[in-house]
Amino acid sequence: MSESKWTPSLVEDRIIEAADVMKRLPNVRVPGHFNTWPAMMADFSDLVGREPERLRRGPPAPDAISRMDEALQWLQWLDPTERKIVWLRVSGERWKDICWRVGLARTAANQRWLYALSIIAFKLNGQQLPTRRSRQHAIELARASH
Repeated sequence: MSESKWTPSLVEDRIIEAADVMKRLPNVRVPGHFNTWPAMMADFSDLVGREPERLRRGPPAPDAISRMDEALQWLQWLDPTERKIVWLRVSGERWKDICWRVGLARTAANQRWLYALSIIAFKLNGQQLPTRRSRQHAIELARASH
């Protein structure tokens, strides 16, 4: 942990980076399966009107993979619904799709998103989660702590 004081926005940035690193990792190939067919050679006429292949960014750096592993460990502190909301949100899903998948209204899903980031920030800072208080109180405490 290079940061001395974690905030929900720092946690969000780290989890967004982890999702980006996951997208950049090479595809997993099943060992033992291969293709004996030769590669197809396309003529120019075959390529006319075709969408160009999307360029992929290079593989992530080793330290980015280490930070990703660390950030993925943080998700175990959340309940399954909050974990799903956080991962869908950092993967770039729209709130409408997230709400449909988890079965919550937009405000409830956003509240759980903020609360999940606050939980992670509290745990990383070594603080106890406030008990007998509302989720909104925990979110406000985490925002005010930085």
